[in-house]
Amino acid sequence: MPQITVDYSADLADDFDRPGFAKALHEATVEIAAAKPPACKTRFRRTEDVVVGPETEGHAHVHVHLALLSGRTDETKARLTEATLDLVRKYVKAAEGVVLHASAEVRDLDASYRKFEA
Repeated sequence: MPQITVDYSADLADDFDRPGFAKALHEATVEIAAAKPPACKTRFRRTEDVVVGPETEGHAHVHVHLALLSGRTDETKARLTEATLDLVRKYVKAAEGVVLHASAEVRDLDASYRKFEA
């Protein structure tokens, strides 16, 4: 915990400092949501095709899913969401003429969540 997944447009691959973003997001998650640094895990999933409305070109997206153990207030989740979007603005630079659609969501992990380390 937390489990962080970042979906991003393939067109952003060269314009998205993913390691820098993950490190900064982990720091924000520790500060805002009281997570433990070694517990923060981020994976990135490259999305090959993005369609926005009728458009197949000229758009890129980043969506960040943050899943935390339950117990955080809605205010804490909202602060973390806003901090996440601020970090997207800092670490993603879409090409000129490309509209970047960015979103983030913080949710509680299901009660069935379990993990192990080997």
